[in-house]
Amino acid sequence: MAATQGLDLQKVQLIRKAVLLVGIIALLALAAVTGTIGGETRLHEGLETFGLVLIAVCIVGRAWCSLYIGGRKKAEIVDRGPYSISRNPLYVFSFIGAFGMGAQSGSFSIAALFLLVTFVVFYSTVKREEAWLAGEFGEPYLAYMKRTPRFGPNFSRWQDKATLEIRPTFFLTTLRDGAVMLLAVPLFELIERSQTSGWLATLIHLP
Repeated sequence: MAATQGLDLQKVQLIRKAVLLVGIIALLALAAVTGTIGGETRLHEGLETFGLVLIAVCIVGRAWCSLYIGGRKKAEIVDRGPYSISRNPLYVFSFIGAFGMGAQSGSFSIAALFLLVTFVVFYSTVKREEAWLAGEFGEPYLAYMKRTPRFGPNFSRWQDKATLEIRPTFFLTTLRDGAVMLLAVPLFELIERSQTSGWLATLIHLP
């Protein structure tokens, strides 16, 4: 039964990635026909720079989380480090990165839509994961749920370990996956140049 549930959880993760990819493609299509109100303003450039900082925070944060959770999620309850203040810190950093990706458009509205789509997809995934983990670990996980917020974070709950068993493969995989977010920089730059040159028509303007 546990093996079947594990396969179901893997299916949920695959569906999450597929739906998230479709959502991002749809938002890129929207951004391709959207211009920012006022054009290339200082605020526009500032939002892009701020977004790049958020993407960097996301990449580092996700890699940090992987040091604690990598390969252990289905084997034990990880409740130390970032997982002592949030049950899903890796997803929290993904939210930060999603906003940063959208911010490369120079539009706060597009950035907010990136965050919203990511939150909706991940929230649905988290509900399924929680049901599996509760069934797998029982009362200890339910107690963990009660003391630790789903996203949070609650910094007053911080607990850590003196030493960690590091699994380089998971760390490097998470680092690679996070680095993909940096593709938003050249993609949105290409969109902006295409709009400026007239290759893409601007149909709407958003702040």
